[in-house]
Amino acid sequence: MDKSILRQAQQLQAKLAKAQEELGNLTVEASSGGGAIKVVVDGHQKVRTVEISPEVIDAEDVEMLQDLVMTAVNEAINKSQELANKRLGSLAGGLNIPGLF
Repeated sequence: MDKSILRQAQQLQAKLAKAQEELGNLTVEASSGGGAIKVVVDGHQKVRTVEISPEVIDAEDVEMLQDLVMTAVNEAINKSQELANKRLGSLAGGLNIPGLF
């Protein structure tokens, strides 16, 4: 095997590991209900915070609150995945590496 290819693979692996680490420090925010629900997710798709405005808490309409939270969480996860794809996709040079992102 050509040593230059092995060296390039090692460099790519190091860059991807660094980018993965950086993603953990980056966050995206999404909201629903006109800002009544706010969710912050990091670049690893982990929910960091959930804020719920007291005015949307209605014991008579729990389903609405559940829907608002679900909508905000799903949007935040989608934004986080897009962020990860942008960061890692540019390093992989368009390669489709299963399980990478």
